[in-house]
Amino acid sequence: MNAAQQNRVAFASDVLERHGRLRTARMTLPLRSDEDVVALRRHVRERAVAIALSLVEQTKLVTAASELARNTIKYGGGGEAHLDALADSLRQGVCLVFVDDGPGIADIDQALRDGFTTGGGLGLGLGGAKRLVDEFDIESRTGEGTAVSIVKWKR
Repeated sequence: MNAAQQNRVAFASDVLERHGRLRTARMTLPLRSDEDVVALRRHVRERAVAIALSLVEQTKLVTAASELARNTIKYGGGGEAHLDALADSLRQGVCLVFVDDGPGIADIDQALRDGFTTGGGLGLGLGGAKRLVDEFDIESRTGEGTAVSIVKWKR
């Protein structure tokens, strides 16, 4: 693990371990290019199929993952995604944690509002991703980076 990766993991350790006791598997994928986003989408879909999420729930999860991966690249300068399988005695789920060491988000509440954008898009990214999943957490430190965690549970 290089110094940049160690910094990202140290910064985001709370977010990375939030579901640690439920994690049964973890895959870490780089996020540097459009090809990485395509690979992430494929792995997320495979994990969603493995726990028998409905087609609608698979699509919601893959869409949220794609949006957050693109944000990690565009606004965070790249980073990584941690794809976790979750299980407890009652249910199974998929967790993704997106981590970058970019400039951070100064005002998270504003960034979550529909219509807010710093990149000329529609401004539906973070808020839209939040609405597509069952759990959404974000931590950001100006000058250090951002970590976003999403979870979709099998119903």
